Amino acid sequence: MSMKVDPSKIPNSLTGQFMRHLPSYAFGTLMLAIFQLAMNRIDWMSKSAIDIIFGPNPSDVARPATIMLVLALVAFGTRVASRWFVFNAGRDVEYELRALLLHRLHQLGAAFYRKMSSGEIMSRSTGDLLQVRLLLGFGVLNVVNVTFAFASALQVMVRISPKLTLVTFVMLPFLVGTTRLFSKNLYSRTMNNQKAIGRLSDILQTNLAGVRVVRSFALESREHLRFQEANQGYLEASLGLARLRGLMGPTVGAASSLGVLACFWYGSKLLLLGPANGGLSPGDFFAFWLALGRMTWPIIALGFSLAIIQRGRAGYTRLREVFDAQPEICDGPLPRLKEVRGALSCNGLAFAYGERAVLKDVSFELPAGKSIAIVGRTGSGKTTLAMLLARLLPTPEGSVKLDGVDVCQLPLSTVREAVGYAQQDAFLFSTTVSQNIGLSLDDPDSEESLERIRDAAREAQVLEEALSLPEQFDTVVGERGVQLSGGQKQRIALARALVREPKVLVLDDPLSAVDAKTESLILKAIERQKSKRTLVLVTHRVAAASRCDTILVLDEGRIVAQGSHEELVQMDGLYAAFAEEQSAESELAQLDAVLAPAAPEAMGEGAA
Repeated sequence: MSMKVDPSKIPNSLTGQFMRHLPSYAFGTLMLAIFQLAMNRIDWMSKSAIDIIFGPNPSDVARPATIMLVLALVAFGTRVASRWFVFNAGRDVEYELRALLLHRLHQLGAAFYRKMSSGEIMSRSTGDLLQVRLLLGFGVLNVVNVTFAFASALQVMVRISPKLTLVTFVMLPFLVGTTRLFSKNLYSRTMNNQKAIGRLSDILQTNLAGVRVVRSFALESREHLRFQEANQGYLEASLGLARLRGLMGPTVGAASSLGVLACFWYGSKLLLLGPANGGLSPGDFFAFWLALGRMTWPIIALGFSLAIIQRGRAGYTRLREVFDAQPEICDGPLPRLKEVRGALSCNGLAFAYGERAVLKDVSFELPAGKSIAIVGRTGSGKTTLAMLLARLLPTPEGSVKLDGVDVCQLPLSTVREAVGYAQQDAFLFSTTVSQNIGLSLDDPDSEESLERIRDAAREAQVLEEALSLPEQFDTVVGERGVQLSGGQKQRIALARALVREPKVLVLDDPLSAVDAKTESLILKAIERQKSKRTLVLVTHRVAAASRCDTILVLDEGRIVAQGSHEELVQMDGLYAAFAEEQSAESELAQLDAVLAPAAPEAMGEGAA
């Protein structure tokens, strides 16, 4: 199959997946039918061969023996072919469902991730998908094979001796009832087992991601206890499932063995009677025994197949929680814009997390190529507003427009390609510096891309630090950038936003983790960005806000002031208080820098 799959065309149901790969299943089923037909003819040929050996002309056995050899070769080829097609269909289903799972995870918003942890998602992406693959591969193969084997063997057994067949099937009702009982319990215990491993994965994942925090607070013992409790829960769930599976195999095997014992007991009597007295010939009994053997193993394996089916059903039920989850943010009905200029506007924007209102009646106009700063206290709604502009949260209809078009009416790809967002809490992938900065580039390793990556790093004031790393731009930053400082991560994230060159650039407090000198250089870079694109700067620093054309001051989710830096400073409001406070802090910092060199000299005089 092609390695490129359109997720929108992938069915998310087991029936849909089965029908999608029906040609492979049909061909595999045909091969199994031919295999069992060949085995059926081998049974009949063996009857003839044994009777010839015990007859007057044993040398005539060559012909049925030759036919049996040819049939055995046909059976071998079709058996291999059946597994090739059915198993590959199961693997194709796993591949497609994994692509669909990632596609859905990309669509789902913050509400979904608040309900389902990353550890749970990883458990479903690995263990549950594996169980679905086994269900639609090995499980389908065994169910079809058992059906054909039963029909093929039964035809031989009934024609040879209906009475012996009935005696042999004395345990069949018990087998059917037992497998149904085991099937119900297997499903519930498999669900418990998968949930337990999901909880265990979640604790492990959070400890790996927050290992520094755990160490810094000396919480190793507490986290170890949490892991032990989850591990114990997984152990108990796994043992419960293992006990049931362990009991099922011997139970089904014992019932089948009793059937075999009945076959030999009654069959030996018929064999002693002989064909002339309504009994069996040696060839009859041998063929009956071969057919029973072909039927016995599939019946024994039926318990194992049922376990696979129930585990696959349980795994798919857990995957459906992701497939059926409704995304908070969906594509709009309008086509993509042919050209994006970058004009933004808000009209009466209001937003709430549950019952807690965060933004109230926010309105502003930002022409293309202009800049705006959003300033306010912590918790005033600045970051929420920035995310709504980039449509990373469910933006209310009619409240935000891009080039005069409601962003809710546009495809998500249009909005997110046009609006580049650099978040305050920078997230880095566990790859190289170069790959993190060039994330949005089609080929980040090309010469042109590497040059763009260096230019963006230079603009974000992280070029020299990147070159000072052990392998420069090829240095792996570690899980979530653990090898870097907070300021370095923030500037790499800024460079990642710059390298995209979007029409609208939204920077969420890009200066919160840098020193004064670096801040000054980044502010100059931001000044240069103003001439290239529309800029939205979320910041708490007046020095950064003053470089923008317009400043919005938010307080408790409302715009309390709007204007240029000079206009707002003249007002006796929140922005003026910020400016005065930060001016005093700047003067104190400069005074400290002046007095710092004199301190050692004073200490030296005192010592003298």
